[in-house]
Amino acid sequence: MKKTRFNYLFLILILLLPVSLGAFDFGLLTNQYMGLSNAGEDDNQFEYKGGVIPRFSYLFGETGSFYTSASFTVGYLDEFYFVPELLRTEFSIGFGGFGIRAGRFNYSDPLTYIANGLFDGIQLNHTSRFGRFGLGAWYTGFQYKREAKIRMTEEDQRIYDLKLNYSDFFDTYFAPKRMLGSLNWEHPSLVGAVGLNTAVIGQIDFSSEYERLHSEYFTLKLDVPVSSFMFEFGGAIGVTQYRPPPIIVFDPEKGEPTIIYPDYGSYLSFAGKFGFYWTLPTSFNSMFSFILNHGSGYISEDIGPFTPITTSYYGEIFKAELPGLTAFSLNFAGRFHRTFGANASLSYFVLNSLKTANNFALDTEENKDRLLGAELFFKFTWSPFSDLQLTFGAGTFMPSLGNVWRDGKPHWRVDLAAVLAIY
Repeated sequence: MKKTRFNYLFLILILLLPVSLGAFDFGLLTNQYMGLSNAGEDDNQFEYKGGVIPRFSYLFGETGSFYTSASFTVGYLDEFYFVPELLRTEFSIGFGGFGIRAGRFNYSDPLTYIANGLFDGIQLNHTSRFGRFGLGAWYTGFQYKREAKIRMTEEDQRIYDLKLNYSDFFDTYFAPKRMLGSLNWEHPSLVGAVGLNTAVIGQIDFSSEYERLHSEYFTLKLDVPVSSFMFEFGGAIGVTQYRPPPIIVFDPEKGEPTIIYPDYGSYLSFAGKFGFYWTLPTSFNSMFSFILNHGSGYISEDIGPFTPITTSYYGEIFKAELPGLTAFSLNFAGRFHRTFGANASLSYFVLNSLKTANNFALDTEENKDRLLGAELFFKFTWSPFSDLQLTFGAGTFMPSLGNVWRDGKPHWRVDLAAVLAIY
């Protein structure tokens, strides 16, 4: 009887297979990256990274879809490494003006200052004539730490710096544990002229028993098109509650160390952006832009550094982070042919706080200067056919054009990347 039921089930699957396969889609990407750089030292540094990315998608009903992808990366940077990672894995379905997304999918705040990347969670969306509303909640502790880029505290940095060790996989692979929630509202043409994108975001820290950093943000971005120009204005205000790690002091009376557990402190922070974009009147698609990014640093006990949830860098070679930084950038991008494009950027970096830690060495006791230097970077992209893309980049960061490192040697990097869709 069981065998008969199995045969019937097998027959049904065979009959349905041609119908079902039409809703499936398989694919496989390969990527290769090679880079050679010199950070002003005598020795050059070589980096290689190659991987395969299988993907699978399935459509069901009229509005439902499922997509999943993963990566298996082998690389070399001072030593060889291998990293498996689950990438975008998303279920989505729509009901009229409502939609739901669940799984691992991309979320970014309006300015990409606060949170930008893949997160595990759920998001509800509603679209109407009043705009698009979104409500979501995510968790970060299942992501690969180097891709999540969460480094808000000393404990986060410690977790990030640990080398991946497969004999201690669970303690060396995953990102810090944080819960993230957001409420978004976006309107493409408010009063018929202004694009608006705003969000309220909050995160709760579960990473450490003692050191904790909780934060809330309000961010707003306005896009104002004028003929062939686009003006972008944006800002964010953050409220941070931070409890430092325990302090160990020696008590001479007791003759033994004493552990002091600090209380929470709270402070405000802010960030701002201005962008100017000009679509040039050329025979090929081209754009010129000027962008200013600013993140507050330590000002007083009540106003402190703007600390994002995910780390972003404001330079291709000089990878400065946002807290206590002001970055100016001039950019040109053009697609000269359907198979070839290029862009060039010139950036300048300024400290706006000497008391704010960043990801570069700085002697704040003796050096009171603030000009960090300039960076020039070029990138060329060639896609001879739709399944292949080659990218070549080259540039230099010149600290001697500032006054913080007046005698600093240029940092340079050249890199080559290739992406091939096998099927």
